[in-house]
Amino acid sequence: MRSMNAELPHVDEHTIRISAPRKQVWAALNVYVERSLAGAEGSLLTKVLGTEPRGGFEISEAVPDEQLTLVGRHRFSRYRLVFGLADTPDGSTELSATTYAAFPGVHGRVYRALVIGTRLHVVATNQLLRGVRRQTRLA
Repeated sequence: MRSMNAELPHVDEHTIRISAPRKQVWAALNVYVERSLAGAEGSLLTKVLGTEPRGGFEISEAVPDEQLTLVGRHRFSRYRLVFGLADTPDGSTELSATTYAAFPGVHGRVYRALVIGTRLHVVATNQLLRGVRRQTRLA
């Protein structure tokens, strides 16, 4: 799956500051991703889109406490989501989510307009980042 997603165009990047050390955010990110992928597997949306893998994403690379890369594809897109963690001067952690994706063909362009053009992707990505922040507080 990794090579299939190697050269994808940049879509956007979103960041959030989490009041916790990087190791704690890394642990929360991994728990959140694991639960999200497990929960998405077999959902109506993943079935309609024909996601591969079935949960929509798989981990393609993990550099502990620094970066987690997820990849996937479906009928209308190939995509990569890269989470980066960085220390801030006040001891917090900045968590970023950078999206790369290709939307081939007419159906891909329509899908891009529906998801990216309506800002649905922005809402979903920011919700994901806030979910990791909530998970960090629970840890």
